[in-house]
Amino acid sequence: MYDYAIRFEADDKPGLAVFCRDLPEYNGYGDDEEHAVSEALDVIETALSIYVDQRRAIPSATPPEPGERVIHLPVGTVAKIELWNTMMELDMRKADLRKLLGVAQTTSDRLVDFLHPTKIDALESALAALGKRLVVSVEPT
Repeated sequence: MYDYAIRFEADDKPGLAVFCRDLPEYNGYGDDEEHAVSEALDVIETALSIYVDQRRAIPSATPPEPGERVIHLPVGTVAKIELWNTMMELDMRKADLRKLLGVAQTTSDRLVDFLHPTKIDALESALAALGKRLVVSVEPT
């Protein structure tokens, strides 16, 4: 659902430019494909932060096309996406979440801050307060 595919394009300079069809805000670069993939999660989380800053729902990932590489997101990042998208569906702001949870502003802000680590239990509690249940599954790689 949120495993985004990235594609590589040779740049005028040495290295590769990296793009993501589903996240046009994604703008990455790598010395080579391995380097670009190692930086991909940080670039994706930065792009996701733009959606939060602009109060826009985060799109689901589409199936990869030939030549693209899929980036698997950590469970905490996926939980934040679901929390944010639920807030958008309910037309909630961060202040509304803070009041609902009865927490400090910094705590509620960090729940949807993709550049700040958050404990999974806090995300699970926030999702529960919005009527959602976090389910984790394990699959072979």
